[in-house]
Amino acid sequence: MISQTVEYALRAILTLAQNHGKPCTAQRISELTEVPAPYLSKMMQMLVRNGLVLSRRGLHGGFLLARSPEDLTVWDVLEAVEPLKRIRECPLRLGAHRTNLCALHRRLDNAIESVEEAFKAATISTLLNEEGGVTPLCDKGGDSSLPITIDVPEK
Repeated sequence: MISQTVEYALRAILTLAQNHGKPCTAQRISELTEVPAPYLSKMMQMLVRNGLVLSRRGLHGGFLLARSPEDLTVWDVLEAVEPLKRIRECPLRLGAHRTNLCALHRRLDNAIESVEEAFKAATISTLLNEEGGVTPLCDKGGDSSLPITIDVPEK
C-alpha cells in the first residue's frame, strides 16, 4: 500500500529531523538512508517543491526541514510524494452506483480513510520519540537509542 518512494521520503525526513536544524547533504542522506543518490536527489526536489524541505546552496549547504518535526506528519510526507486516492465515485463508472459505492469500493475507501487518519495523527516527532522501540535510522554501528549525527564542517 505504501510505495518505496514514500518510505524513502520518510527516511529522508526522519534523517533531517534527527539533525536538529543542521543542513544535510544529499550524499549524506543517501548514505544514511540507503536510498540511491540519483533517486534521492529527485525526491528531495519534490519535497522542496511541496514546502516540506528547504535547500541551501554553498559550502555549508544542504537540506533542512521547512517545519518542525512536531508540525510535520507522515500524512504530509505521503501527500507531497504520492497522494493516496480516495474512492469518491464508482471506478467502473456504473450509472447505478454513481456516488453510492458498492460494498467492495466502500470497504476499500474505508481502509484508505483509516490509513489517512492514522498518518495524520503520526507526527515526525512522535516517530522519533516513541517509547518501547528503537530510534528510526539509528546509527548502524552504535547504540540504537541515539540519533544519527551529521558532521558539519566549522566555518
